[in-house]
Amino acid sequence: QVQLVESGGGLVHNGGSLRLSCTASGSIYSINVMGWYRQTPGKERELVARTISGASTMYADSVKGRFTISRDNAKNTVYLQMNSLKPEDTAVYYCNADVRVSTFDYGRDYWGQGTQVTVSS
Repeated sequence: QVQLVESGGGLVHNGGSLRLSCTASGSIYSINVMGWYRQTPGKERELVARTISGASTMYADSVKGRFTISRDNAKNTVYLQMNSLKPEDTAVYYCNADVRVSTFDYGRDYWGQGTQVTVSS
């Protein structure tokens, strides 16, 4: 099985910074896309940022210029550096990865348990 474990969430003041980390472990052959989503009560889950190793990154318009996604492929880890945080960034942040477990399988979608980010006014 594959497990994604997030860390780095917490409580910060408006304008502060946090760095989220997500490490994939288990039966991993390769990882294509890794990304971050967030969700608040009563709202649909939304894509925050994603990256393909050595290729490209994508950000939601609401976080462009403030968040940076990066990967350490050797460690199967993705990071989300969040700067200039705003109260509207408050949400549970979920790590997502498209993982192949063998040379015979296609990539499958895996999710972390989520980490709470709270930004006070």
